[in-house]
Amino acid sequence: QVHVVESGGGLVQAGGSLRLSCAASGRTFSTYAMGWFRQAPGKEREFVAAISWSGGTYYADSVKGRFTISRDNAKNTVYLQMNSLKPEDTAVYYCATSRVVGGTSELYDYWGQGTQVTVSS
Repeated sequence: QVHVVESGGGLVQAGGSLRLSCAASGRTFSTYAMGWFRQAPGKEREFVAAISWSGGTYYADSVKGRFTISRDNAKNTVYLQMNSLKPEDTAVYYCATSRVVGGTSELYDYWGQGTQVTVSS
């Protein structure tokens, strides 16, 4: 059974930083891609960032240059470092695993419960 658990969300002022963590268990972590998505109230879930099993990274245009995704295979954990946060980054952030890296949520088969990120202006 695969478990995905996010942590690190919270309240931060605009311009601040947060680091999200996502721990995955139940599969060979190092062979799977990992992705971050987010969903703001009243909006559809959207792609944020993804990292392949080999470390290749992909970002949504809205976060490029501000967010960094990384992984530590020894800890079965993926991180999302978020800098220069804006009020429009406010959302529930979800982590998910996939056999294939990409920006489409349908590619991802196991999801965490989400962690709330709130950016105040």
